This record gives sequence, structure tokens and C-alpha cells, in this order.
Amino acid sequence: MPTSSSSPSSSAPSTPFSLAGRRALVTGASQGIGADVVHGLAAAGADVVLTGRHRTPLEALAADVERAHGVRTAVVVADLSSAAETEQLADQALVPFGGLDVLVGNAGISHPQAVVDVDADTWDAVMAVNLRAPALLGSRVGRAMAAAGGGSIVMVASVAGSLALAEHYSYCASKAALIMATKVLALELGPAGVRANVVSPTVVMTEMGQRVWGEAEKAAPMLSRIPLGHFALPPDVANAVVFLASDASAMVNGQDLRLDGGFSAA
Repeated sequence: MPTSSSSPSSSAPSTPFSLAGRRALVTGASQGIGADVVHGLAAAGADVVLTGRHRTPLEALAADVERAHGVRTAVVVADLSSAAETEQLADQALVPFGGLDVLVGNAGISHPQAVVDVDADTWDAVMAVNLRAPALLGSRVGRAMAAAGGGSIVMVASVAGSLALAEHYSYCASKAALIMATKVLALELGPAGVRANVVSPTVVMTEMGQRVWGEAEKAAPMLSRIPLGHFALPPDVANAVVFLASDASAMVNGQDLRLDGGFSAA
């Protein structure tokens, strides 16, 4: 199977955004950003392994993706709050298509709390899903990619991993650590042809984003700091992921691509 470009070439590929023949794993695939990422990768030609906690929505999405894009899909159910299930997923996701060329660590949770109200259980839950799970998958799947000659790892973090956000103590910490963990993946796996990058949106209007930022009064201060004047939508993230998964980004490694409408420019 083809993998992402890992060495200089005398000419650029004729279809640099194509993922035809690539095999991808997407975590948190059943809804929101994950579902759009699955569709985006499949539209570019990739076969996709979908994972999440609940089989029914994953299978429904997989069937829709196969009809729409004519690619192969597979479903692996896993709860990424469990280290053991995360380790099992890393092994199981390699089986359906004989390996992986793309890993998208999209699954994430948020429990907004004031700093003075943070409890250990909530902190640990956020860290398990937002940091430990993608870090373990990056290690295990990255090892398999390196052995096969290359690949692309794309982690979905947040601008909140670089800029502090009130009432997001555990979330900010988890995303900051994920950004740095991805840079270490890029450093260590790059010589084997595996690229690792991060996409960092501000607010994305998924169901979770709507729940946290849907009230106009709460959203207004944040929107006032975004020069484009609006929050991101799931396809904005999916398009960036496809770019980083493809040969169009062959020299992009260890980078944090901010999808923030200019929020962090000032």
C-alpha cells in the first residue's frame, strides 16, 4: 500500500490530495468532527476504520460512507477511557485492511469547571481520553507505520492547548500535552517516514460545541476575538485533516495548524 511521501522527489505527485489506496483509522468517528473527517478521507479515496464507543451509529455511518464514496470501511468498538481497550484498538485496527497509513486522533471530551471546582475524577477522565488514548495510539500505530515504511498521524487538539481558556483547566492541559506529544512523535518517527501533526481549532460547532458555546451571551466575547467573525464547522477541520494526511503536506511534520479564524494572530 502507498504511504505518505517520506523523501524528496524530482516532481510533485499529479494528485497530491489523493488518498487512494491509503488505510485510515479515525477515533471518535460516529458524530461531529469525526464523522466529517471519515467522509473527507473517504472522498479522497481512503479506506477507513471507524472507532467509537457505540456500534450502531458507527455501522450506520460506515454504510453511508461506502455508498457515497465506494471505499471499504470497518468498525471497531472501543472505549478510549480504558487504557486496555486503547491498546487493543491499536492492534485490532491494523487487521481489516492489513495495516494503516493514516491515524486521526479525534476523540475528545470536555467538562467545563472553574479551577476551584475541579475534582480528581473529572481531571483523570479528561486526561485519559484527550491525552493518554491518542498518545498510546500514536505510539503503537506509529510503530506499525514506521515498520511499513511511513504514514501520517494527525491529532485534533485545540487552540486551548496554547492559549488559556477559563473553566477549561483539564481540557487546556490535556490539549497542550497532546500538542507536545505529537511533536515528539514527529521527531522520533520522522526518520522512518511517519509524519505527525496537529490541527487546533477554536470552537467547532459540533453538538459539544453547541452545548458549551451555544448561548449568544457566552459566545459573544469569544466571537469578538475571531477576525473572521464565526466559529469553525466540522468540515473546516476535516479539510485540514485530509491535507495533512495526503502528499500535499509531504514536508509538514511536527506542526500545529491552527484553525482559528485569526483568533491567535493578535
